[in-house]
Amino acid sequence: MAEMIHVEVVFATPQKQQIVALELPAGTSVREAALKSGLDAQFEGLDLAKADLGVFGKAVPKPDDTPVANGDRVEIYRPLIADPKEVRKQRAAKVKARQEAEGRR
Repeated sequence: MAEMIHVEVVFATPQKQQIVALELPAGTSVREAALKSGLDAQFEGLDLAKADLGVFGKAVPKPDDTPVANGDRVEIYRPLIADPKEVRKQRAAKVKARQEAEGRR
């Protein structure tokens, strides 16, 4: 009988978060753990076959080839809504415009 390990798979949206505890055979990949969680059935539009994944806050570049370890927390990441660089650029432009407007008074 194969050694079994305990892992948790987590996913969250602003409205709902879910943690699924699993017992899996040693050697299970990060992607396989996410797929076995069944979270795609609970969250509309979640595609576990393509989602970015991580373990304890660190992105896993090759989740199909990386095995989970006993006690790992597999995290399913949502795609970004906005590019962080663009958001910072827009925020800086607003501050600059406000400062220029205040300087003209």
